[in-house]
Amino acid sequence: MSVISTDPKQWNIGLVGYGEVGRILAEDLRKQDVKVTAYDIKLRSDQAGGPLRDHASAHGVALKTSHADLTSEADFVISAVTASQAVPVAQACAGAVKQGAWFLDFNSASPGAKQRAAALIDGNGGRYVEGAVMTSIPPYRIKVPLLLGGAGAEKLAPLLVGLGFDAKVASPELGVASAVKMCRSVMIKGMEAMVIEAFTTARAYGVEDAVLASLKETFPSIDWEKQGAYFFQRVIEHGRRRSEEVREVAETVREIGLTPWSAQGTAERQAWVADLADQGLFGTKGEEGFARSKDWRTEADRILAGIASNNSKKN
Repeated sequence: MSVISTDPKQWNIGLVGYGEVGRILAEDLRKQDVKVTAYDIKLRSDQAGGPLRDHASAHGVALKTSHADLTSEADFVISAVTASQAVPVAQACAGAVKQGAWFLDFNSASPGAKQRAAALIDGNGGRYVEGAVMTSIPPYRIKVPLLLGGAGAEKLAPLLVGLGFDAKVASPELGVASAVKMCRSVMIKGMEAMVIEAFTTARAYGVEDAVLASLKETFPSIDWEKQGAYFFQRVIEHGRRRSEEVREVAETVREIGLTPWSAQGTAERQAWVADLADQGLFGTKGEEGFARSKDWRTEADRILAGIASNNSKKN
C-alpha cells in the first residue's frame, strides 16, 4: 500500500468534476496552498472547456487528460459529478487508484449506487467514503455541512476538518449518509418544484398576492417572496443536475419498495425547467443577469410566455 501522508495539506487532491462544486472546492483548497488537480469531460470541448481552463489557470489547478491520469497521482479523490455518473466515475477511476488513496463520493446518489461505487474503489485498493452534502454549497463553500459514511469515515473525518470541511460521521455503514440526504431531498427539491408550479399558476390566474398571503399565515417564519425567488433561481440555473439527483432520490424510495410518485414528479418538473433554460427562455447561460432576478414574477412571466408561444405553434 502506498504511504499516504497523515497531513492532508500535503496531499495531492484530485477533483473529478470541475463544475460549480469542483471550482468552489478548488478555490478554497488552493487558498491553503494545497496541490489540486482536476478532470472534467467538458475539457474535451474547446468551447465548454474554455471557462474551465481559464479558471484552473487563474487558481493554480493542474488539469488532467482522463480519470486515470488524475487518479493515478491523487492521494485523495473527490468525485463531484452529476448523480447519474457516480458509479461510472468510480468505475473509470478504480483501475488507476493509488493503493490506500481516499475516494470521497460527493455525489447525490442512492444508497445502492454508493454501495456499488464503493465496491469498485475498495476492490482496487482505494478507500471509499460516501459524502452527503446537506445543503446548497455556494453560501457555505468548503464548510458546507457534510455527512460521511463507510468503514473509513471515522478516520477521514478529522483529516477533512483539517482542510476546512465541516465533516461529521453519520455511520460506518455505507448508505446511511446518502439515505439522510435523499430523504431530505424528497422535501427540499420537492418544495422547489411545487413553488415553481404553484407560483406560476397563481401568476397566470392573477391570484399570487392572495396565495402568498395565505402561505405566510400558515408558515409565518418563511419570507415567501424571497424564498420563491431563490427557488426559481436555483432550478433555472441547476435544474438539469437537480433532476438527475431527484431521479436518484426516486431510486432510493424505490429501493425500499415504495412507489416514488412525488420524487418522480419533482424530477420531471426540474428537468422541464432545465429544458426551458437550455432553450434560452431565461436569457443566455453564463451571461450577467441569467436567473438572477430578485422577483420570481419575472421568471414566472417568462415561463407563461413560453407556454403561450408553444401552444400557439401547436395550433
